[in-house]
Amino acid sequence: MVILVTGGAGFIGSHVCDELLAKGKEVVCLDSLNDYYSPKAKINNILHNLKNDKFHFLTNNIREKHKLDHLFKKFNFEGIIHLAARAGVRASIEDPLAYKATNVLGTVNLLQSAKEFGVKNFVFASSSSVYGDSAQVPFSEDDQKVGRPISPYAASKASCELFAYNYSQMFDLNVTGLRFFTVYGPRNRPDMAVYKFAESIDQGKPIELYNNGELQRDFTYVKDIVDGTLSAYEKNNWNYEILNLGNSKPIKTKYLVELLEKNLGKKATITSPVKPKTDLDTTHADVSKAKRLLNWEPKTSIEEGIAKFVDWYKKSKTN
Repeated sequence: MVILVTGGAGFIGSHVCDELLAKGKEVVCLDSLNDYYSPKAKINNILHNLKNDKFHFLTNNIREKHKLDHLFKKFNFEGIIHLAARAGVRASIEDPLAYKATNVLGTVNLLQSAKEFGVKNFVFASSSSVYGDSAQVPFSEDDQKVGRPISPYAASKASCELFAYNYSQMFDLNVTGLRFFTVYGPRNRPDMAVYKFAESIDQGKPIELYNNGELQRDFTYVKDIVDGTLSAYEKNNWNYEILNLGNSKPIKTKYLVELLEKNLGKKATITSPVKPKTDLDTTHADVSKAKRLLNWEPKTSIEEGIAKFVDWYKKSKTN
């Protein structure tokens, strides 16, 4: 039996593939290698697995249903971990149709293929961005105000949740949606704050720290996210659940910069523009539901995680 991991060459997906292979699982890593950021970086994420007989790398696009059907006919998938997405809140404002096509249509294609080929175990990545600016803090999955997203990216993820719920009810799929909170760590996407800040500090370039660094983010180390994702996959015996995966200890972004300065041994040059309307003031995950259903909780402090990230960052610059 084989597990399909979409977005498997990306930041989180490549770590998920690593853990599945370490558990002796056979993995199909599906990634379109789109140019949102360097395809070479994604290949580097999985390069060490390409000679593993249990690792199959394919560049199909989840928007192409007929190619997915061919894939499902070739492999007898036991389950799907769907992490592929067009990423980036601000980029979604420039090209919302791309987010609809990849995130919404791609997810519906996968749900439909799962239904047609009898794959019951479906775990997918949602986002903390679905909470919008009206949710109570900390963000709870039971908050009835969720569903008022303030960016096309967030709207696409909220749409995925609705379609996933619909398929779980109509076609008896076991579905878990995971709302990730500001993931960081080795192999970080270069457009994300932790990487962007580290690179700018390292190169002596100014960084934009919105609202004087008073914004709060629930930064979550990638290993904790991977552990939660695999736990959800292994325990996915319910019809439909949405779960937060976050560190549940938000910090101000100015503290993030301080930690990066400390670990890089360099000082930041800071500008402080007003935050864009698409950015939330605070993200804060209530993870009590994940603790109850998955027996999962985050284990990595921001201090430990940033030290590990910077260690990887320095090594990646010399390779």
